Amino acid sequence: MNGNDMKNGPRTLVISPNWIGDAVMAQPLLRMLKQQHPERPIDVLAPPQVVPVWRRIQEADDILVTPFRHRALQLGERFKYARLLKERNYSDAYVLPNTLKYALIPWLARIPRRIGYKGEMRYGMVNVMHHDDVPRRSMVPFYSALAREPELPSPHAVRPILIVGGEESNDVRARLGLDLDRPLVVFAPGAEFGIAKRWPPAHYGSLAERVAAQVPGVQIALLGSPNDRETCDQVQECAGQAAPAVVNLAGQTSLDDAIALIAQAGAVVSNDSGLLHIASALNRPVVALYGSTDPDYAPPLSDLSRTVSLRLECSPCRKRECPLGHHDCMNKMSVDRVWRELAPILGG
Repeated sequence: MNGNDMKNGPRTLVISPNWIGDAVMAQPLLRMLKQQHPERPIDVLAPPQVVPVWRRIQEADDILVTPFRHRALQLGERFKYARLLKERNYSDAYVLPNTLKYALIPWLARIPRRIGYKGEMRYGMVNVMHHDDVPRRSMVPFYSALAREPELPSPHAVRPILIVGGEESNDVRARLGLDLDRPLVVFAPGAEFGIAKRWPPAHYGSLAERVAAQVPGVQIALLGSPNDRETCDQVQECAGQAAPAVVNLAGQTSLDDAIALIAQAGAVVSNDSGLLHIASALNRPVVALYGSTDPDYAPPLSDLSRTVSLRLECSPCRKRECPLGHHDCMNKMSVDRVWRELAPILGG
């Protein structure tokens, strides 16, 4: 990035969240900002792992990749980067992460309006401050509220929108050995945050058997990161007679590939994860499984979506691992219960 990147007129800077799902749910904020100032380019400063999401958001005019190490303050590096940002003529900056270190960047760059939540006591660094008071808002209106003055009510939740071309999806599907003429169903059995979010692999395997029995010729693609490979292996092992229809792609696809595949899925079954929110933003039919997290906080917003949560007394605990050791919120979520939500989608 250098001074030659600067274009005439003021620009807006949005500092992206670090999580894939959160980045997806920030898209309606950019939509509102573009509606308010259609002439003003919006730059997004994003960590590498979420850049593929921002490339699918049409309101993001320029994507700047953060050069900072995860969890590191790197004050000197942030000061140098802020000097580069200062050349790009930003009139305002929206700081979506709640940490102090991200609020430092627009402050050091002397961007006049710096909008965000109080977060880690960021008085002064954030000079248009919002407060996340109770009742707790879901993520889409939480981010979208930053487009309004702090005293105004939050907007209603609207579906985030990602854009994928059909030709790209066909190319990715063919490259990965998935038949373009056969129906595609996607399972996302992983969750980066922790095992408390995961429906058991044996349950996913049993669900795969039912899908294969109802949808002739179906291909069931298992998506996830390399960390999800073992979990997806277990799903395939538990799929019984449906195992040949199950393709384990965990760790074999980039996030770009996963987005392109999900764009063609006839249905997506997912734990509360980034892939769930990608599916929702692509407006795919979704069955979302919630255990340790709150389904009202980050629900799927696609036109055809179903949410399954047992809403036990101990949930949502929002922990990486079950603090009680039983994981009942997911273990006791039966295959029958999930199938009741998925079967009508497949039948339709």
